[in-house]
Amino acid sequence: MSGADEGAFGALRAQLQEAAATFADGPGALEGILLGIVDDVDRASREPLEIFPVCHHSPASAIAMARRLRQKQPKVVYLELCEDMAPLLTELRNCKLPVAVQAFATEVDGFPLDWSPLSVVAPITEASAEYQAIAYALDTPGVELVLVDRSSDHVFQWDERRAEPASDEAGLHGDAVGVELGDLRPRFAELEEHLLRHGKVRHWSEWWHQYVELPLGDSDHDTYRQVMLLIGSLFRRLAPGDEHRVRVDEDRERYMWTRMREHLARTGTDPADCLYVCGAFHAASRVEEFGVHGTGGFEISPRTATKWQHGLIPSSHAAIEAQFGLASGSVSIAATEWAKNLKRTRVQAFRLEGQAGSRKASKKRAALPAPEPESAPADKLSGFLQRPPVLDRLDEAELLAWSVDIVRAARRNGYLASTADAIAVFETSILLAGMRDRAKPTPYDFQDAAITCIEKDVVPGRRDVRRLVEIMMGGDRIGQVGYDSLPPLARDVHDRLAPLNLKLEQRGVQRALLDIASQPDLAQCSDVLWMLHRLMPRGAARPIMGERSLGEKPIQESWDLALGTHQRALIELGYEGVSIEQVLEQRLRVAAYARNATAATVLEAVEDATLYLRSSRLANELGTRALEVLATERNVDGAPEVLRRVRRLLAFYRTSEPVLPQWIESFVKTGYAHYCTLLPTAFTDDDATVDQVAAMLGFLFNMEGLALSLGCDRTQLELAFAQSHPEVPEKLALLWAAQVQLGKLSRADLRRRCADLLGNPLVVPGYPRYLSGFLHALEPVPGLADFVVESVSNAFRVLPDPVLLPWLPKLITTLRSGGAELAPLLIREAGRIFPGTLTALDEWTPPWLAEPAAEPVSALRGGGGAALLAAHPATCDAVADLLGCTGQWQRPEPEPRGALLLDRHPGTALALHRLLAL
Repeated sequence: MSGADEGAFGALRAQLQEAAATFADGPGALEGILLGIVDDVDRASREPLEIFPVCHHSPASAIAMARRLRQKQPKVVYLELCEDMAPLLTELRNCKLPVAVQAFATEVDGFPLDWSPLSVVAPITEASAEYQAIAYALDTPGVELVLVDRSSDHVFQWDERRAEPASDEAGLHGDAVGVELGDLRPRFAELEEHLLRHGKVRHWSEWWHQYVELPLGDSDHDTYRQVMLLIGSLFRRLAPGDEHRVRVDEDRERYMWTRMREHLARTGTDPADCLYVCGAFHAASRVEEFGVHGTGGFEISPRTATKWQHGLIPSSHAAIEAQFGLASGSVSIAATEWAKNLKRTRVQAFRLEGQAGSRKASKKRAALPAPEPESAPADKLSGFLQRPPVLDRLDEAELLAWSVDIVRAARRNGYLASTADAIAVFETSILLAGMRDRAKPTPYDFQDAAITCIEKDVVPGRRDVRRLVEIMMGGDRIGQVGYDSLPPLARDVHDRLAPLNLKLEQRGVQRALLDIASQPDLAQCSDVLWMLHRLMPRGAARPIMGERSLGEKPIQESWDLALGTHQRALIELGYEGVSIEQVLEQRLRVAAYARNATAATVLEAVEDATLYLRSSRLANELGTRALEVLATERNVDGAPEVLRRVRRLLAFYRTSEPVLPQWIESFVKTGYAHYCTLLPTAFTDDDATVDQVAAMLGFLFNMEGLALSLGCDRTQLELAFAQSHPEVPEKLALLWAAQVQLGKLSRADLRRRCADLLGNPLVVPGYPRYLSGFLHALEPVPGLADFVVESVSNAFRVLPDPVLLPWLPKLITTLRSGGAELAPLLIREAGRIFPGTLTALDEWTPPWLAEPAAEPVSALRGGGGAALLAAHPATCDAVADLLGCTGQWQRPEPEPRGALLLDRHPGTALALHRLLAL
């Protein structure tokens, strides 16, 4: 650049060139960077369309913006914000800041399905320059606000899918992509570390507060603008060469300048009457499209077919800090500084008329003064960079008030703080500020001093001193969206819950009592609350008393509601439908038809459709889907859940419907054949757990009657057991129990096998695994509860102490982990068998040891059997007719029919004889 074209910054260029030659031993890279920064500042300053660089949530930027808007009074304000969010900005009047403008999409078209749902948020606080611009443009007649940044759709078009999702600390914003206006933070880690070390600060927020916020708080417009351009250019030139990041940054700048030139050409507006508000990083741009006379022909790609929903969600200082990597408490401190700057500078800030949470404005708004004449920008950087830091006078009254307040807050939270601690905090704050070359302690110095002087080894309450200082400095302010700005679904929820007479928009937990028996109208509120409990995060609607189960009607319920705290989740439900019933139906369908859907998850959807929506149409549709999914499954992972849900649904339909629905009959029939086919493989597969195999057997045994009545063949089950050869002890015990249920194995044989296990020293260490199998067998064969009690008792009776004591912990852990649901059945059976007093225990004999030996059939025929048959001929005849036995009684020896009955069924006769003998 020639000397004639150096402009207002010629002297600064000469000084920087001389400094580069001195400190770098000659011109080189350093000179190029320093002179390039000056060129960036000069280029942006001479642009006909005034560029106003800002930093997000910066009180200095907000003060400078308010001051500049009153001086210039532009007719068009171009704002760096997603262009599709423009219609929402007028709704800010109904909200309490901070809030976030959100674009949300659940159904994606043009993006990978695993990206869904898509969310973009732009948080807005009162102490931000963009809010000042929005308030000025919306409340000033004849002023147009134009959003020029890429749309929400383009945010994801240009996204190379982040490797890691956002952490849960993002709070109210969740894992949404944040759009920050004025992202000013060095991307060069070594530069940031250098600034923090030499600035004697801990983090970036403190450096910015000390070296940018305070010096620029009272500066004039030209100084502020040139310093922000300088910082933006410096960070841009020292940023690492991430090609994707650089390309996205430059494409955003091309996008914004293209939109601004299109608007100027369409409306014929004079660029001198416009103001372009953007981050300082983008203000120092070097793309060809830069400026109203830029050359480049950037083509904006069309949006995808994704349907975007837009709305306002509550935000908070903590959510903003977490999402954009700011230090904890920095946004709250910025809000406090904003309030102090307004009083000190007497700048009149802009506020939207009727803004929620603000003081009522006067009916007659003050007219703006005439715009001040513009003058050519002068070099203010040279004086600013050469000026020594202005030492702020110590405000003893403010620091003393801080010290007293923190001691008071500490005492309320359990700390043993006293007046001496307040004096120590006061003096330590001054000491720390002096060690860091500051005449006036900053809030960060005061926070360090409070932690040093008050916090001891243990935090007595929920909050430590750091958190108490943050609360004292302003706290985590949480915004709120007004009723009129809520989507239709959220307003409908508020209207339907109106009979509860609660302030649902209020944050915190509120108790709702529903006496449905005396007030039947509250049943509708109960339906809404249960659907909210199903759809919203935990804690939004939590039942305290009462439950929703199939076939039962509610009588009384008690709820803890926190809809105001979870307002964001309620608003996002409104993006999915116009009523909670529609949203719930859509979600059930999505879950049922998902690629990874299992029969258990689809049955859950069927149950929810019946439970919450009472929709037989939807339940039949989803039930048919469950049948399709079950037929395609090749594993038994979901067998326990399938069994539980099918049992509940069958019990419900049998008591509430005249006939079973067609889908559940088909499901039982298909499931019977399906599990018979998979049973042999499940017994030998290491991936199939014992509880899954037990659930399969439970399905086969419990549904057998219905399945056989629908046309299934019991031979399938017999063949499945014939092909089952498990080797694992748990599954082997489960097979034995199933054989007892089928009559393939008697209890006496099962008892002998367990006795053999206890008598084998090599098997004794693994005996708890057999007991685990028997315990799981209580699911399909609950009649074995007494045998499990017998098996455990025999182990304690037979095993010697050297074997029993090392084995006992394993037994307890096995029973606890493997039989948590079936333990009550086992305990009940043990209580029935064992005596209730210690005295009775000495004379007690286990029933399995006192059982008489089996009597031969010949004895029954010769004596007792003949007498039994003679005493009860009618019963014998009836049983013989059922079994197809023919013959006549012969006197005096009634042998033929009775003898034939005894020959064919000796076990039944023996059991009947013992029963009558008792």
